[in-house]
Amino acid sequence: MIDVRRLRTDLEATEAALARKRVPAEEVRRAAKLDSQHRQLATKAEEMRSRVKALSKQVGDAMRAGGTGQGGTAREESRRAGDELAALEQQISVVEAQLRDAMLRLPNLPSQDAPDGASEKDNVVIRTVGYDPDRYGPHQRSPHWEIGTELQILDLERGAKISGSMFPLFRGQGATLVRAHCQLALDRNSDAFTEVRPPTLVRTAALEAVGQLPKFADDAYHLERDDLWAIPTAEVPLTSMRANEIIPEEELPVRLMAYTPCYRREAGAAGRDTRGLLRVHEFDKVEILAICRRDQAQALHAELLDRAVGSVTALGLPYRVLDICTGDLGQSHARQFDIEVYAPGCDMWLEVSSVSWFSDYQARRAAIRYRPAGGGPVQICDTLNGSALAVPRIWAALVETYRQSDGTIELPSCLHSYLRGSTSITGSVRS
Repeated sequence: MIDVRRLRTDLEATEAALARKRVPAEEVRRAAKLDSQHRQLATKAEEMRSRVKALSKQVGDAMRAGGTGQGGTAREESRRAGDELAALEQQISVVEAQLRDAMLRLPNLPSQDAPDGASEKDNVVIRTVGYDPDRYGPHQRSPHWEIGTELQILDLERGAKISGSMFPLFRGQGATLVRAHCQLALDRNSDAFTEVRPPTLVRTAALEAVGQLPKFADDAYHLERDDLWAIPTAEVPLTSMRANEIIPEEELPVRLMAYTPCYRREAGAAGRDTRGLLRVHEFDKVEILAICRRDQAQALHAELLDRAVGSVTALGLPYRVLDICTGDLGQSHARQFDIEVYAPGCDMWLEVSSVSWFSDYQARRAAIRYRPAGGGPVQICDTLNGSALAVPRIWAALVETYRQSDGTIELPSCLHSYLRGSTSITGSVRS
């Protein structure tokens, strides 16, 4: 969350910054008012505690002196003051909960470098690489859901039979291709990132830490019996690995990566294209994440973006990089770059990676701090992450792009070692 002290010392600037994310000023002012109310009540409670303590001392002194009249009066005053203090503490608890909820719902301040805009239509295309609309033959203009059915490598009908719509089922070489993509991404980043296999069910605090809760509860899968949540991305458990920890400065930056399945309800997908693998509820992804000092963040952001671009480049897919405008930035994001690949069968640019800097927003929520090597007070860390490779849309774009005129799919050489010796998908399956 943002530092509550901003609301006390620089309210107008905070309102202006959040207005770039289309946050109404009244939401910011409500949080500021609750903070002021909470501090006033806390001061009053402290004064009341001092009064109760003084009255208790009077009662004790009177009792030791053998007096009853003065002690009885002080005892009655002490009882009334104690009741008032209990009521005041209850009021503080209510306001404290309201303030916490308001602060959790306020998004992060956007970076000054993020382009202004109202929606995804205002995102800025920084560069486009390898795209030529005239290079594609008719055989590459078939959508992946038709290719997958023809080659028996994607079975959306049986996936829906098992779990409902938007739960894909990959078969044969299609399933092998899913794993090949993930292993490629892990291998490409193993030089600098420690691999982790985290749990995919997490506690509420883990989703709160990254900014998914409470605002985006409708997009998440909740196991109410155990009060656990299915992760929407490995960012969630990787961030919370270091929650409530103080990291020695010499260990920064912390670099982690993980392959996990990911789960999203896509509650906000109404009216969007959900054919094939364009939007799914479950998918595989490799995430790379860094925890660092503020002065390390810019270089790390550039590195994470380069690594994500490198995987797309290795697969030989045309891509473009977008600088996400303030109106399209996520709840926790200060700056974000997206990578999109072109899928000729869908004739669409598909987002396959988001590379994001969260400043200290997530780390403040998760209490991830570092101890400066030169001494001094502990400091809040910064966090960053990126999709090293997210399978469904990469899978879709690759199948469409590399389809041959005979209907088979020739695969890029970087995947060959992960495909049990195969260099193409011919569609043979055993069941």
